[in-house]
Amino acid sequence: VQLFTVQLTLKIFRFAEDVDDESTTFHPEYSHQLYGDDEVAFGYKGLQIQLYYSAGNLSTLFKVKYTSKVTETFDCVEPDDVEGKIREIIPAGFCCNTDDFISLLEKEANFKPFGTLLHTYHVHNVEEGGDFTYQIHKVDVSCPGFKEYHERLQTFLMWFIETASFIDVDDDRWDFFLVFEKYNKDGETLFATVGYMTVYNYYVYPDKTRPRVSQMLVLPPFQGEGHGAQLLEAVHRFYCNLPKVQDITAEDPSENYVKLRDYVLVKLCQTLPSFSSDKLSLGFSDDMATEAREKLKINKKHARRVYEILRLRMTDMSDETKARDYRLEVKRRLFAPTKKNQREMTKMMKCLRPEELASHISQMDTALQHEELEKSYQEVLAEYRRVIERLAQA
Repeated sequence: VQLFTVQLTLKIFRFAEDVDDESTTFHPEYSHQLYGDDEVAFGYKGLQIQLYYSAGNLSTLFKVKYTSKVTETFDCVEPDDVEGKIREIIPAGFCCNTDDFISLLEKEANFKPFGTLLHTYHVHNVEEGGDFTYQIHKVDVSCPGFKEYHERLQTFLMWFIETASFIDVDDDRWDFFLVFEKYNKDGETLFATVGYMTVYNYYVYPDKTRPRVSQMLVLPPFQGEGHGAQLLEAVHRFYCNLPKVQDITAEDPSENYVKLRDYVLVKLCQTLPSFSSDKLSLGFSDDMATEAREKLKINKKHARRVYEILRLRMTDMSDETKARDYRLEVKRRLFAPTKKNQREMTKMMKCLRPEELASHISQMDTALQHEELEKSYQEVLAEYRRVIERLAQA
């Protein structure tokens, strides 16, 4: 009996026979928020933690199995409280017995999506040889039963978002957007939870709001099918129709979210008149920033990034002159923060001692700056090309 890596198995059930189907199981990306950076538990052999959910209502089965564990009586030490840590994040009302859980599965036909239907779309599944139907719903916390459902749903954050935290759903500034798959079983229409997004509406003086995306998660069985893009686009279109909304932002966006946002915003902006090919060749304009904000609630910083992606798409990079013009324009934007830092450093120099001055001068090495700038440019170029490739495949 020793330190044992925490083995957590997650599964989403549609049918009772899924109990023995190992292909439907998946595992957390992160366990450290509960079990520390090493993601280990002390005092068990053969430790297995099972956290199973029904596909629609997310009714929960929680089991901890092990072949043996240390005891305070015989080994004079206590094992880690593995079960207690999970009980802290999963709401009360879960099952510990498989038979009880299977009886809940039989009630899944009664589950219907919460809130208002915003958008329906279809995804072709090559393996199944057919189209699957998905719905995106807008929900607020006043919807009967939603608060309890959300408590079960947000437990997934702990396993798949590195700095996850639960939110205070009683604050009425929160908006919730949920994705469901619509499917048939024995002639009945059922719904499975696919993913969701939470958005907080900040006040902007004097009479506007700024929705900020807080959390976004597509459950692992559905990842890689384009649901994130569908969800983000539906959310943008929802807020575009609200005059009081100034623009849409995101809280501490991850690298994957930025990639997704690039793709969605470019897809939305490419049909705007100010982003037409003849306008793109003239450079980034106030018209682009204004139209992106007024029609799509996109702020100036993101509109500039959209412009650079669309400009790259229409630029023949094998033409040295055109490639050079494009490179210089992007580098000027990338260099702007560096120039600001230099101005601040020049001011600081007037009041620094000689030894402090020497250390700051070493930070201003011009060759190094050019090297870093070129590296940043190449990274941006690679990101933009990925967006353009995805647009071509859409």
